[in-house]
Amino acid sequence: MTVTDLVSYEDALASYDPVMGLEVHVELGTRTKMFCGCATAPGAPANSQTCPTCLGLPGSLPVVNATAVESAVRIGLALNCSIAEWCRFARKNYFYPDMPKNFQTSQYDEPIAFDGYLDVQLEDGEVFRVGIERAHMEEDTGKSTHIGGATGRIHGASHSLLDYNRAGIPLIEIVTRPITGAGERAPEVARAYVAELRELIRALGVSEARMEMGQMRCDVNLSLMPKGAQAFGTRSETKNVNSLRSVERAARYEIQRHAAVLDGGGVIVQETRHFHEDDGSTTAGRVKEEAEDYRYFPEPDLVPVAPARAWVEELRGTLPEPPRVRRNRLREEWGISEHEMQSVLNAGALDPILASIAAGAPADQARKWWMGELARRANEDGVELSALPITPEQVARVCALVAEGSLNDKLARQTIEGVLAGEGDPDQVVEARGLKVVSDEGALGTAVDEAIAGNQAIADKIRGGKVAAAGALVGAVMKATRGQADAARVRELILERLGVQG
Repeated sequence: MTVTDLVSYEDALASYDPVMGLEVHVELGTRTKMFCGCATAPGAPANSQTCPTCLGLPGSLPVVNATAVESAVRIGLALNCSIAEWCRFARKNYFYPDMPKNFQTSQYDEPIAFDGYLDVQLEDGEVFRVGIERAHMEEDTGKSTHIGGATGRIHGASHSLLDYNRAGIPLIEIVTRPITGAGERAPEVARAYVAELRELIRALGVSEARMEMGQMRCDVNLSLMPKGAQAFGTRSETKNVNSLRSVERAARYEIQRHAAVLDGGGVIVQETRHFHEDDGSTTAGRVKEEAEDYRYFPEPDLVPVAPARAWVEELRGTLPEPPRVRRNRLREEWGISEHEMQSVLNAGALDPILASIAAGAPADQARKWWMGELARRANEDGVELSALPITPEQVARVCALVAEGSLNDKLARQTIEGVLAGEGDPDQVVEARGLKVVSDEGALGTAVDEAIAGNQAIADKIRGGKVAAAGALVGAVMKATRGQADAARVRELILERLGVQG
């Protein structure tokens, strides 16, 4: 099936009700792995952060990472879950080359957190409650790099390289209950849920949750029910979707694809799907196993986890301000409307703005640059704001250079362009490109005199009282100075030269 084979979205929703389930994996930001003392720092040489335990070598024994358990409890509490008084790890058995033990240590029927919910706010202000079935602890797999072939996937590759640095990194898997009743807004609900969850995870400080780096990834499970039916349809599972935009697009595409298959008399295959960023389509992966195919059984090498009630309540007291409460507080502090705050959220700009403010930028200036120049660039490049090669600290420095008069808005935009182009920090770009505002009074005076001499008719209008005409002379000076003059000071000098009160 190609993209052009799809049923229109409107026709799909006229005949079917979508049912979604979202499974989000969050890599915890612990210093060491889930069951051993190996480091988790990204960027290390392949297979340099491994040991007999995370490589699954005979005779090695796992030990649970206490910080990971604490993070799991805090995530569960923040998701309004009940915390198990006693739970166990289990072995999830399956073979794949990036699983050195041939099983994943996970939790099956006894998760550490269960029966919760997360309220998410949609663009028009409507609040939609997403039920949380469970949040459980497990370990990540290694990373396979498939060499050869056109897609970078295993099909068509000549060989594969395996890096086990990631094997054993702590994961929390958060699984929703079936999401029903969203109708045509189902893709929007999916995006809003993942966005809210990411904001919550970051607020807890348990992970940076950077989707573009794989620290947080979402499986979008989707099925359709004919209007009026009660039984759920067969689901597809679009795996490892790694951006908010892609979560929404994947849900929308699968709604249209399922409808096309069903309308044509076909049968939906329960399978995994791969999402393609270039055209928003999905393609088949593998037929999905059922739970019994994994032959789960309790992990014999790990003792049960039994969080003390007093400790759980102590952790409850460490929870941060809920994201929705924080957003409303910030909106009031910044003096912006709900619509403006929603635009900030849609752009993924809240965290970069807050980080820029923390680095010294005024709130209005931080919003201006992230929601203006940088949002435009991210949209053009088709990436998240956080993926742009500029830091909140660099944006704060640009704001400082504007505040001190070294840059005007035009020069600040050029400075940001230079930073994005990899030319260095803002000060380096300003120096290399010669972007500082011309503040030398002599040079400005000369430029003003030349503008007046070359535009006598406009100068006469200004002398005659039409002060607004000074804008044309200001423009001439700005052009002559390549936009590096202080426009306000130029206007003052023009009026002084022409003997007119401003």
